[in-house]
Amino acid sequence: MKKIILFLFFITLAIGVSGQDVQYTQFYAAPMYLNPAFTGASELTRVGANYRNQWPGLDHSFNSYSAYIDHYMFDINSGIGLIFNANRESKAKLANNEVGLTYSYRIKLGFGSYLRVGGQVSYVSRDAYFGDLVFGNQLDINSGTIGNNSGEFLSDDYRHDFMDYNFGLLFNSETIWFGVSGHHLSQPNTSFIDGNISRLPVRLSAHGGIKIDLGEGLINNFYSNTRQERAAMFAFNYKHQAPFNQLDIGTQFFIQPLVLGIWYRGFPVKYALPNNESIAGLIGLTLESGLDIGYSYDFTLSKMGNLQSAGAHEISIRYSFLFGDPNQRNRRSTIIPCFRF
Repeated sequence: MKKIILFLFFITLAIGVSGQDVQYTQFYAAPMYLNPAFTGASELTRVGANYRNQWPGLDHSFNSYSAYIDHYMFDINSGIGLIFNANRESKAKLANNEVGLTYSYRIKLGFGSYLRVGGQVSYVSRDAYFGDLVFGNQLDINSGTIGNNSGEFLSDDYRHDFMDYNFGLLFNSETIWFGVSGHHLSQPNTSFIDGNISRLPVRLSAHGGIKIDLGEGLINNFYSNTRQERAAMFAFNYKHQAPFNQLDIGTQFFIQPLVLGIWYRGFPVKYALPNNESIAGLIGLTLESGLDIGYSYDFTLSKMGNLQSAGAHEISIRYSFLFGDPNQRNRRSTIIPCFRF
């Protein structure tokens, strides 16, 4: 029994050290995951999903999923949303599943400038499967076989549920945006072992950017007489979750309907823990129908090496539409001058 407890302790410790929050390269394509104040920020109704496959070249890859829907209510200046997050670690079969409700309120500060205040409450379930563990007394060195019974009273499945709370602020004008968010404010206990405490560290984020109009292109929609939008955007996202820090900086060029982008993910200033994770390239399409599709690839810069890890693949898809007055159904305007992906 002692070695069971010891094993579970080290499993929990490993999860606490390495199990930091999932970090999407296309974090603006997962807006409510980044900051609950983004709920309803497009002032449209949005339905979206994200998928990330990290380090597929290793024996145990990390697969992450996110899906969301949000809606803006003009009469009460509020956005409401529902978000689902999940991730799987294939080797140890560790799984996290989350469902959350989000809300934001928009305050007008002046002409073309707004402040949004948002919050999220979530129910989280963590699962681990230990049925494939092999103990030393199961190994038969002479025959090279593995016995079925280890003599350990170890349950195959472990599960732990808890509530989680997030908060965020978001400011925007016609050309800039800046937001801050805090996740896991109550630092919930994530341990599988009764009586053991393993707190999930608070994740803090500061993110913002600027949009530069590059002028209109040729007419590309003769029915609405709209011209091709062209813009350059520069942005950053700083994240801290003890003991890790990371700064993502990048740019995207929007030449309607094409989006091209490049990101650096890491921390260029040397501190206690080195972090030069990757360079990411992105390509996306933003269609007049309201459909956005993005793909990005992370080229690993760390000592792990790209050949060994095979980098990371990420796909996002989003559909935005105006739910309400049928006379305004053709409206396709993103209120915040933000990254597309």
